[in-house]
Amino acid sequence: MNDDIRPGPATGVGSLPGSDAREAARTAIGAFEDFPFLPELPARGPGADMIGRSAGLLVELYARLEPSGWRLGDHPGRDTRRARSWLGEDLDALEEFGRGYRGPLKVQAVGPWTLAASLELRNGEAVLSDAGARRDLAASLAEGLRLHLDEVGSRVPGAQVVLQLDEPSLAPVLRGRVRTASGYRTHRAVDRQEAEAVLRDVLGVCEGTTLVHSCAPEVPFGLLRRAGAAGISFDFSLLTERDDEAIGEAVEGGTRLYAGVVPATDGPLSDPAGSVMGVRTLWRRLGLSPGLLSEAVTITPACGLAGASPEYARRALARCVRAARSLADDPE
Repeated sequence: MNDDIRPGPATGVGSLPGSDAREAARTAIGAFEDFPFLPELPARGPGADMIGRSAGLLVELYARLEPSGWRLGDHPGRDTRRARSWLGEDLDALEEFGRGYRGPLKVQAVGPWTLAASLELRNGEAVLSDAGARRDLAASLAEGLRLHLDEVGSRVPGAQVVLQLDEPSLAPVLRGRVRTASGYRTHRAVDRQEAEAVLRDVLGVCEGTTLVHSCAPEVPFGLLRRAGAAGISFDFSLLTERDDEAIGEAVEGGTRLYAGVVPATDGPLSDPAGSVMGVRTLWRRLGLSPGLLSEAVTITPACGLAGASPEYARRALARCVRAARSLADDPE
């Protein structure tokens, strides 16, 4: 991992509303001069959704959409081709609007554990239920991500590519809360050492900075740090004081916090200083130096903005930039 890459003070999580790849790229790159991201547009339909998009990255594994969800199959079909076509459109738009850009550029994909909890085997059960299938899926994802990161780098040669793995199902996987196909039972909890090792292998395909995002409760900060994530992205509103110790250890260990403080759905937005008031309060509670704030925190929306209106999404991204500036100008 290249530790010389310095993420910007604000960025997006990943998804945006709408279906126009060029407009999304213009928005994502225009909003964040220091840390743009490759947008995702799930409103386009199957294959542009979070799971389908990442399933399209797999190497020598293929998925098709069934009434119950995405299921692994023997060969690439219409759904795989559609997912790859949507991603190709996004990369074309990124190349167009990212021409001449130099600096960190974030791309997102579903992580191995959320993918294992969401993809079905041929018998209808989740990949999570089979240890061998989990290993195969993680290896396929890692190879697909390596190829994807190489292509992003070739499309925007000045970019320092940052990889974000989305793992909203990681806590349920670790706690044995993922339901079986029947809905009557739950899958056995995955051993934390296995979870950590798999994440480490997948994150390791990126030569640049890496982070893991979860907008769900109970983010396992310690496990993610040990797995090699240089940053952890989360919905700030879901933190409790039980997370204080883990967050303090993360900051002191050099982990960057991607604090999701701007709401991801339409509604009133507080002023920039108000958006980061909770971050300042957390810092004081942990006894950390205010001068560390701009060094250790990147401001983001609480989660992806796919469910917001286009107008609100643009305002939310702009609010992230202004909130980060407020944090840097007045850390107290």
